[in-house]
Amino acid sequence: MDFLINLIIGLIMGGIAGWIAGMIMKSEGSVVRNVLLGVIGGIVGGVVLGLVGIHGSGVIGGIIVDVIGACIVIAGYNFLMKK
Repeated sequence: MDFLINLIIGLIMGGIAGWIAGMIMKSEGSVVRNVLLGVIGGIVGGVVLGLVGIHGSGVIGGIIVDVIGACIVIAGYNFLMKK
């Protein structure tokens, strides 16, 4: 049961992070795309910043890490999809 609750909270935080990252990156994509990239970015942010030794503590710290990861993912997506 705890796993399911943590998964839902992680998805919500990733969604919020994707929305914030979309505004920071001035992404012209849809809100849904930014939220999905934010969920992926939450994982990326945790891994990338974890390799450097930075970890988010609490809700605010987690969202900051997720936003940084989402910005990385949105930048990579925009780079790959640029024509």
